[in-house]
Amino acid sequence: MTTTRAPLSDVPTRTPALFEEALRQAYDNAVAYLGGLGGRPVAATADRKTLRERLGRPLAEQGTAAEQVIADLVADVEGGILNTAGGRFFGWVIGGAVPAALAADWLTGAWDQNAAVYATAPAAAVVEEIVGAWLKEILGLPQGASFALVSGCQMAHATSLASARHAVLARHGWDLEGRGLFGAPEIRVLASDQKHGSVARALRLLGIGRSQIIDLATDGMSRVEPKSLEDALLRKPEAPKIVVLQAGDINTGACDPFEALVPIAHAHGAWVHVDGAFGLWAAASAEHRHLVRGVERADSWATDGHKWLNVPHDCGYAFVAHPEAHRAAMSQRSSYVAYDGDVRDEMEWNPEWSRRARGFATYAALRQLGRTGVNSLVDRCCAYARSLGTRIGQLRGAELLSEPTLNQAMVRFLDRRVGAAEADHASRTDAVIEAIAASGEAFFTGSIWKGRRVMRISVCNWRTSEEDVDRVVAAVERVLRTI
Repeated sequence: MTTTRAPLSDVPTRTPALFEEALRQAYDNAVAYLGGLGGRPVAATADRKTLRERLGRPLAEQGTAAEQVIADLVADVEGGILNTAGGRFFGWVIGGAVPAALAADWLTGAWDQNAAVYATAPAAAVVEEIVGAWLKEILGLPQGASFALVSGCQMAHATSLASARHAVLARHGWDLEGRGLFGAPEIRVLASDQKHGSVARALRLLGIGRSQIIDLATDGMSRVEPKSLEDALLRKPEAPKIVVLQAGDINTGACDPFEALVPIAHAHGAWVHVDGAFGLWAAASAEHRHLVRGVERADSWATDGHKWLNVPHDCGYAFVAHPEAHRAAMSQRSSYVAYDGDVRDEMEWNPEWSRRARGFATYAALRQLGRTGVNSLVDRCCAYARSLGTRIGQLRGAELLSEPTLNQAMVRFLDRRVGAAEADHASRTDAVIEAIAASGEAFFTGSIWKGRRVMRISVCNWRTSEEDVDRVVAAVERVLRTI
C-alpha cells in the first residue's frame, strides 16, 4: 500500500527522519544486490513491456513517502538491471566500481556540491587538483599538462579537440573565440579508419564535418600505418591539421605505434590527440606500458575512469599538454561568479558550468588501489581477456580472430554446414551471443571487424576472477553443444 505524507514544505526540514529511512532502504538494497551478484543472471530478464507497465504508473497528485518511493523503485526495476557490476560482464567496455569509489560517489550525492569553481565547492576543487596530478603520474603524462574531469570519454574528446581546434587555428592567425568558425581556414582531421564513433561525434559537435575527416589505413590489428599518415599529411600541407590516434582499438585492443607516428605528425605541424578511452591505462602497468611507448609526446589525451579505473559512471578525463590552448577553448568569465586566483577553478577547464563533484570518487579509487593496485588491476584484466579469448577460440565451432591484446579479444562462431557463407557465420555468431546472455552466465556484445561479425570479449572489472573465467568458458561450451 502506498503511503503519502504532507508536502515537504510542511515537514520540519531539520528532521533526520527525512533522510534516514530512505537512505537505509537504499543501503540495504544496494548491499543485498552487490552481495548476490554471483548468483544473479548477468543479462536483464525483464522485457521493455514489463518495465514500462511497472514503472509507468500515473504521476500522483499527492507526494509519496521517500522510503516507499525507494521500495517501489527497487521492486519495479527487478530484472531490468544489467549485471555490469559483476565479474562475468564482458560487453562493450564497462568496468565496475571499487568499494571506496562507490562509497565516495554516495557521499558526493549527499554533499551535493556544485563543483564549478573553488567558491562553490572548496574541497571538491582541491580534490580535483590532487586527482589530476595523481592521474598524470600514473598514466605517464607530462606533469605540466592541464586536465579536466568530465562526464566520460565522449566529452573528454570534445574538450581536448576544442583545445586542438583553438591551437591549430591560432597558428594560422585565426581568432576562433572572437570570430567563430565562419570563414576560418578548413581544419583537416586525420584519424584511423577504425576510429571510435565518439571521436566523430565530438568533431561534429565542434563544427568539423565528415568531409573534413580523412581516414588513415590500418594494418591487420587496426593500427595506423606510418606511410598512410605521412601520405595524408603531404596533401594540403598548408591546412590546419589534427591527427587522432588510438590507445586501445575497440575490437583488437591494439595501440597505434606512437613512437613512429607522433614525430611524423609534429613534423608537419599537426596537433596529436589520443583516444585512450581504456588503452591509455596500459601505461599504469609495468608489463604493458611498452604498448603505449611514445604516447606522452602527444598534445592531448582522453580516457575514462568508469572503465578501467572502476569508478562509477559519469567520470572521464581530458589532458592537454598546452594549458593556454585548453583554457582559451573552455574559459568563461562572468561578474556573478567568484573566482580565486590561488586555486584551480574547474569551469575554466571543462565544458560544464553546474557539475557533479566527480573528483571524490576518483580520489577514493586511487587511494584504495594505490599504484600497485592499479597495476595489478590492469594486468589481471589483460590475463583474463587472453584466457577467455584463447579458451573460447579453442572450442568446437569457435574461431579466435586475433591474438588477444590488452583486455580485448575477438571470437566468432562458424556455421558448420557445407558451403556456409559469411552471412551464415554472422547469424551463428549472433545466435551464440544471444544464447549466452539467455543462459544468465555471462554477457558479451557483438561487433563487425573487417567485414566479419564477431563476439567481443572486454574485461575491465576488478571483480573478475579465474573462477569467473572457468565458469564462463564452461557456459559457452554448453551453449555450443545445444544450439
